[in-house]
Amino acid sequence: MMSEPSYWPVPPGRAPESFGDRRASPAELSLVFAAIVIGSALVGLAGGAVWAQFAPRAVYVAVGHGEAYVVNPETTAFIAGDACYCLIGAIGGLVIGLLGYLLAIRRYGPVPMAAVLAGSVIAGLVARWLGQNWGLAQFNNQLAVARSGTLLHAPLVLGGDTSQLLWPAIVFWPLTACLLAGGLAMMSALRVPSAPLG
Repeated sequence: MMSEPSYWPVPPGRAPESFGDRRASPAELSLVFAAIVIGSALVGLAGGAVWAQFAPRAVYVAVGHGEAYVVNPETTAFIAGDACYCLIGAIGGLVIGLLGYLLAIRRYGPVPMAAVLAGSVIAGLVARWLGQNWGLAQFNNQLAVARSGTLLHAPLVLGGDTSQLLWPAIVFWPLTACLLAGGLAMMSALRVPSAPLG
């Protein structure tokens, strides 16, 4: 007595589909690469807007002549702002990695993976640029005309100093994006089709 096999037989002349085995033209791969980078930049814009809206800001007091000093030098607003950016970067990287894998990496292989890496770095830089420039012109205008003693909420500055290395932009966005997309790709590549039983 024979039972049904516990696998789906592969039609003759067709090999089982595996990770990234779809053949694509250079033009198609270029479009996929560009789409991932542009989509990642849009995720970065969204992340920068969220950071600008919800991250805590340090309070400054105007002292005249366009100068201001932080009200509480021991404020945690700078560290909290950086932590908020890093959390947004980790979440944004997961979104980029998951969508990149589901929409492109599992079909086309390593080229979209490179796009996820490049796009997530760009997303981090875009998020930083938008978050730090959100309200900057308004703050500068208020500071220029503020009387001594006026309290102002300063725009965000990642790392507390714009001259510092962009380590959060370079680490959190691409790290989470590539770990997730790469992990999913590795699990897909290691999946072995079931073999027929005796």
